[in-house]
Amino acid sequence: MWIRLGGMLVTTVLVAMTVGCAPKAQVAAAVIEDKVFTVTPVSVQLKAGILTGEMADMKVTERVEKGSGRIDSPPKLTATLKLKNTSTDQSVRFIGGKIQYVGAEGKTIKLEEARNNLTIKFDSYNSSNERLDPGQETTKSVEVDFPVEALDAKKLQAIRLEFTYLPSAYKDETVNLAVSIGG
Repeated sequence: MWIRLGGMLVTTVLVAMTVGCAPKAQVAAAVIEDKVFTVTPVSVQLKAGILTGEMADMKVTERVEKGSGRIDSPPKLTATLKLKNTSTDQSVRFIGGKIQYVGAEGKTIKLEEARNNLTIKFDSYNSSNERLDPGQETTKSVEVDFPVEALDAKKLQAIRLEFTYLPSAYKDETVNLAVSIGG
């Protein structure tokens, strides 16, 4: 009886080792790749009041699962926004900015539901990076949502930038103080 019990125990252990230690099937991780859409032209000069500049390196990127075509991350517009204060007597304090996409009929192309990031963020209100004195320049990275509908050729006609800023009087004055040493 002990021999039978020992044989069953050894058999059970061997079966458990074979089943439990078998290599598990590896599931291949999905490969995600960036699908880049060119924006033509890539750079555009701009002028808004006392601000001039350029929206440069514009492109739209969508992240897609290779093979299945499943969208991993919806399209985003990225660019570099360069601004310069051309005034000689006014500083500019940025409050905010917004992007709109304009279609062929002059109507705004809306984003899909649950997507609403169209804001250009400037630094906090008391930051020196947010204020441009006369002649100064600033550069901002822009990353905002882009409507899937606008990916179709000939659908997008313009990108509208809206800036909110406060101009304020700027003066640079010099004062000479009459002083002497020792008396």
